[in-house]
Amino acid sequence: MPIPRPEYPRPHFDRSHAWLSLNGSWDFRADPGARQTADAADGYDQRITVPFAWETPASGIAAHWLQTAWYRRTFTVPTVWSGQRIVLHFGAVHHEATVWVNGTEVAHHVGGYTPFSADVTDALGVGEQQLTVRVHSPADKLDIVHGKQRSMPRDDYDGVCFTPSSGIWQSVWLEARPATHLTAVRLRPTPDLTGIAVDATVRGPHAETTELRLKVRGESSAVLVNVAADGRAIAELPLPAPRLWSPEDPHLYYVEAELTGPDGTDRVTSCTGLRSITVDGEVLYLNGRRLFVRGVLDQGYWPDTGITAPDDAALRRDLELAAEAGYNLVRKHLKLEDPRFIHHADTLGMLLWAEPASPGRFSAESAARFAEQIEPMVERDGNSPAIVIWGLYNEEWGLDWDIPGDPAKQRAVADAYDELKELDPTRPAVDNSGWTHVKTDLLDWHYYDESAASWATTVADLLSGRRDDFPVRLGPDYVVHKKLAVPEQPLRGLPNLNSEYGGGFTGLERAWHLRWQTQELRRHDRLAGYVYTELYDIEHESAGLLDFHRGAKDLAGVDPAHVNAPTALVLDVTPVAPGRDLLTATREFTVGVRVSHHGTDPVDGTLHTTWTPVYAPTPESPGAAVPGCRAEAKPYLLGEPVEVPAALPEGWTSGRLHLALVAEGTVVARTALDVDTRTAPHVGDDPSARPAE
Repeated sequence: MPIPRPEYPRPHFDRSHAWLSLNGSWDFRADPGARQTADAADGYDQRITVPFAWETPASGIAAHWLQTAWYRRTFTVPTVWSGQRIVLHFGAVHHEATVWVNGTEVAHHVGGYTPFSADVTDALGVGEQQLTVRVHSPADKLDIVHGKQRSMPRDDYDGVCFTPSSGIWQSVWLEARPATHLTAVRLRPTPDLTGIAVDATVRGPHAETTELRLKVRGESSAVLVNVAADGRAIAELPLPAPRLWSPEDPHLYYVEAELTGPDGTDRVTSCTGLRSITVDGEVLYLNGRRLFVRGVLDQGYWPDTGITAPDDAALRRDLELAAEAGYNLVRKHLKLEDPRFIHHADTLGMLLWAEPASPGRFSAESAARFAEQIEPMVERDGNSPAIVIWGLYNEEWGLDWDIPGDPAKQRAVADAYDELKELDPTRPAVDNSGWTHVKTDLLDWHYYDESAASWATTVADLLSGRRDDFPVRLGPDYVVHKKLAVPEQPLRGLPNLNSEYGGGFTGLERAWHLRWQTQELRRHDRLAGYVYTELYDIEHESAGLLDFHRGAKDLAGVDPAHVNAPTALVLDVTPVAPGRDLLTATREFTVGVRVSHHGTDPVDGTLHTTWTPVYAPTPESPGAAVPGCRAEAKPYLLGEPVEVPAALPEGWTSGRLHLALVAEGTVVARTALDVDTRTAPHVGDDPSARPAE
């Protein structure tokens, strides 16, 4: 039987020349008595496939609300590793793991999303070795970090939570290394983007007598670095012809680190890209060029495998699907994702917003457990050029939705921000995504609204400063007004993002809101970007552009790639309802069209129109040029309106007007307008709103 997830698990700290996967079939037994010692765990009566959580069909167990279980397997250390130290690695285990080798406890780890390892050399015997793991994953997750996994008792946000994923859910493997070895190779671009700054850490009995050789693969130069008394080795690797990393050119540099000393030689390869992400006033810059975030939410769930991707290709495919829909950033939501996902984003040029999982309620213990994820997150993923935003808390989850009312919660948020920025000052960080910011680099807000009119009004008011609060539906009959920030956090002078939005309960409705709400966001030059909710459906949640299996949904002819294009058309229309954007008493009408352009040079073109029935997809041809209708825009400045005359074809009472901007023979922007001339009763807007994410 093939080994599941056979690829090397840690691409940013690659020691794959000396590793052995332990994924595959393990002995398994449920333990309702929650026994604590390895020798008490007899009677294994099932087999489980690692690394899939025991709730999932892929694991072969599919056990729900099991809280404690035991894993067991044997392994043999390769003979070529003789004389090396043998290290056992776990990518992630939810939530508390105790590990024994041949009956000797070698590790105890708490935290369901962070990696851990143990040097097991001294516990090894001759020949076949026995590995035993006890995992406790409580049903009551309120005080532990669990992200979108369901808890019993339930979280306040249970309506947007999903099946728990308990046990071993990332790869398990062995590595061989010398007694004195590398534990970290941190890479960052130099401030002038002409080289790579290296900060390596060495541990072992002879750290001070080792020598570290650093070389950029494919480059001629190499440096030798002496290791300091504290085990650190710091150097800069200049690049004669530096090539910047960007979404258009995701070039990676691989740094080969070779540590030589009395215990032998350790070799590790790490990678990074030369890029900067900076904040200047209300603008984000990537490599000195203005960046407008066109993002989408990705929660990292799969139908049969829970929070574990079924294979490596699935991680890459989700990024490709986001790119095909026109997005330049993926926000991985409330989850420290598999490191290979981050590496795929590096290679594909997809920007990432990364954030840890949240607890379910506030206490000193839960705040401490949340904060324990910050250093491992930065240490594991900080080399990635794709990660341009770090997130922390989300919508006051784990803070009882009450930051303003409790100074202790405000301190918890500020302390988490301070810790993150001390570890990594090179990226902007969001303290509490959605509202009630305490200390943040980006002022983001989550706003869901089923009314196109009130959506437009609220967005305009927030971005103009006419108001600093907005309605948030926390339950079917529970709406509160949330402020953007506590009084101590300025509301001006920071990039402003709408980082969750979307409406509708069918594919047709969601596509309609995607088109019109995104157009409305593009109306405002002050905005630094958006994150749409969300890329695909999950279990009971049908908010995705794709279904749970990543298949196409009926979006009523709307192409998300047109909506999210760098150049977009913004119509001066307040739409009425899906299929009836504009109600008109006559066949003839005019519509104001503006251009929103996020390129480096101005855009200037001719507007074209053509008609199809309502809900029809965009025709390949842009249609006929409209005489006298030229439209233009400077980068990041909304163009002046151009009045476009149109008329429904003879005999039609309704239809879809497709509009396209053609510049130098190329279609650079598209949108559509559904027009209806039929007399009808007032079309009301659905007052309900989906819960916040």
